[in-house]
Amino acid sequence: MDDDQEEFTELIPGLPEELALECLTRIHYSAHCLSSRVCKRWRNLLLSKDFYYHRKQSGFTHKAACLVQALPAQSESKPISQPRYGISLFDPATMSWDRLPPVPKYPNGLPLFCQVVSTEGKLVVIGGWDPSSWEPVRDVFVYEFTTQKWTQCADMPSTRSFFAVGAIEGKVLVAGGHDESKNALNSAWVLDIKKKEWCELGRMREERDECEGVVVGSEFWVVSGYGTETQGVFKSSAEVYGMGSGEWRVVEEAWRVSRCPRSCVGVEKGKKGNSGLICWGEVESAVQVGGCVVEVEERTVVMGSEYQGAPHGFYVKEGQNGKLVKVNVDDEYCGIVQSGCCVEI
Repeated sequence: MDDDQEEFTELIPGLPEELALECLTRIHYSAHCLSSRVCKRWRNLLLSKDFYYHRKQSGFTHKAACLVQALPAQSESKPISQPRYGISLFDPATMSWDRLPPVPKYPNGLPLFCQVVSTEGKLVVIGGWDPSSWEPVRDVFVYEFTTQKWTQCADMPSTRSFFAVGAIEGKVLVAGGHDESKNALNSAWVLDIKKKEWCELGRMREERDECEGVVVGSEFWVVSGYGTETQGVFKSSAEVYGMGSGEWRVVEEAWRVSRCPRSCVGVEKGKKGNSGLICWGEVESAVQVGGCVVEVEERTVVMGSEYQGAPHGFYVKEGQNGKLVKVNVDDEYCGIVQSGCCVEI
């Protein structure tokens, strides 16, 4: 139906509101785009935060891994020196793959080293380097699975590269990284996706370039990184921002390996329910180089190579005590993965 068509006064004519709501709750996310065109009331409902949390509480959301992945090379006479990147969607439960449409501003490939996070069913792409000029960008884009469209959000307040990122309940947090002069940063900001507004947070105690962001419950962990004067010497500590307290705290010896934490940090639950950080490149020999990990419910999607120059492998691990099982991937989706996140649609 067209948007200007007469609006329904009931969600589904002839059905009680509660029953109609439950019917719409059970619609698979892949049909949301078409369903949103039925009428304005359906569209507003399907796009609302309350409906998202209702579906989540009812168990009708769907989790998958969103991966910033090298695209297949185009058949051209002139070779391409730099890979192009897009976003692949991998469901480890069904072993199915899909690819999201390109960001309109970057139709030929995403910014290099961009970060991805997800919150309230939306995918957020942030920062990176322009694929043509290699200049750092402050762009922020949001993908709405209901409409299957990208929108541009408020730019990051300042330019930064190789920063930590996380998302909690409609908020996207960034911290650390380095500026255009290669100075490591200790500043942090939070973006309200709905309001499209950035607010500055308190500064971390230390500069942290090439750090990694991990969300544990309602806390944003900024793991390892190094300072301007100690480039390449990764810290063993992490700094943790509490969404409730609005303050940072330092956790010593959180990162016990002297290597870059980017994309390879995992959260392991101890016997007493306590969480600890692990480096997948250290615990799994198959992904020692270029590792990337995305936790999707009880499954963990792990990608990487056994050694420098080895083929890029894809694996799935069932539960905390399971073994890595190699996944056979079609050529279209076998490209190197730079980063990824879990999206709950």
